[in-house]
Amino acid sequence: MSNQSPQQFLDEHIELSRRWFLRAGAAGVVALSCSPLAAKEPPFHPAMREALAKLESYMTSQDDFRDVSRGKPKPHSLSKEKLTEVGLTRDTWQLEVDVDADKPSKIGKPMTKADGTALDFQGLMKLGKKHAVRFPKVMTCLNIGCPLGMGIWEGVPLREVLWQVQPRQDLRRVFYYGYHNDKPEQMFRSSLPVGRILEDPFDLPPVILCYKLNGQWLTPERGGPVRVVVPEAYGFKSIKWLTNVVLTNLATANDTYEKGNNDLDSDLKSFAATLSVPKIVKADTPFAITGYAQSGISGVSKVQVWIQNDDETPATGDKYFLKAPWQDAEILKPPQNWGGDLADNRISSPTMGFDKDSGRPLTWPMRLAKVHWAILHPGLPEGEHTLRSRTIDEKGHAQPMPRPFRKSGHAAIEQVNIQVVS
Repeated sequence: MSNQSPQQFLDEHIELSRRWFLRAGAAGVVALSCSPLAAKEPPFHPAMREALAKLESYMTSQDDFRDVSRGKPKPHSLSKEKLTEVGLTRDTWQLEVDVDADKPSKIGKPMTKADGTALDFQGLMKLGKKHAVRFPKVMTCLNIGCPLGMGIWEGVPLREVLWQVQPRQDLRRVFYYGYHNDKPEQMFRSSLPVGRILEDPFDLPPVILCYKLNGQWLTPERGGPVRVVVPEAYGFKSIKWLTNVVLTNLATANDTYEKGNNDLDSDLKSFAATLSVPKIVKADTPFAITGYAQSGISGVSKVQVWIQNDDETPATGDKYFLKAPWQDAEILKPPQNWGGDLADNRISSPTMGFDKDSGRPLTWPMRLAKVHWAILHPGLPEGEHTLRSRTIDEKGHAQPMPRPFRKSGHAAIEQVNIQVVS
């Protein structure tokens, strides 16, 4: 639940039921004529009130992020003494930046532990005084159908460190990896074209060496003391427990995720899913549904729902339900209280994507982030029904398009069963 009071939250979204009611037309008027929605004043149905009161906070606290960490044992589970020993504390962390032994780039000044030039946390903070950035991002696994968490990530653009080693030529790609118990078979690495690190296309935030989440130091569980965060990418690109950056003349990706037949160049896709759906409802009685949408690289223009009577057969050849009678849900406004343990419950200034004076989002929904949605349904006849939800992105593509394939990001349309009883 959000850390704002239920009444504050409800007051923000008091017009949800009224807007739905006005769109519902004659059928909605008949179904709801005896309900509180028929009041003269803008109504707020008890079912919607209850559903919104249970809605998750917008930002996710570090402790509440879903964990899909790798390693045996997982690095964040090590003792404090071991974390200190292997350089996974802010006092002992060091980053080596060097060339690939097999496909070397030409650089002037490598950063290595052996010669005492590796970048330490104090050095990173010095760079941060001039170059640090913050931006919102939803962290999502490529093959899991729900976000791991949403937050404000803070760090130094990786390019600022790359320039420190004085690259000269034969640099086509950068790969990087973190600590995984010093066992080669456990190494987990990702890579990016050097152009993406040196420049930010389409007004994207930069690739960063991240050390804070929601204004707080990264915990070991979240990949601290330092991890990579790639704004537009899935989680496998945002390596935790960063220890090494390698400059290479390799022309192709060498990510660990390549071994699982994954699309290594997939950016975040837009999709919708539910948060609160009643499993059993009374016939012809209004009920509320809430959910979230991930706003991917192509944004979100609409969230829609469709409830199918299971006795009905969908149109043949309509694999992605493009001909179904989808109905628009309400995309909720930006919250007044963000959650996520933000200091004073405010977005620090400056943060990319937010007005520097008011702290409010410049656009909504924000791309590469999440948004909440809700809808009040007027009621269903007795029987078994299936609820589906989907996004329409800013290009007009209906989920699961434009990339409906597995291994290129979550695409499937969620299905939730609803039993309607008399």
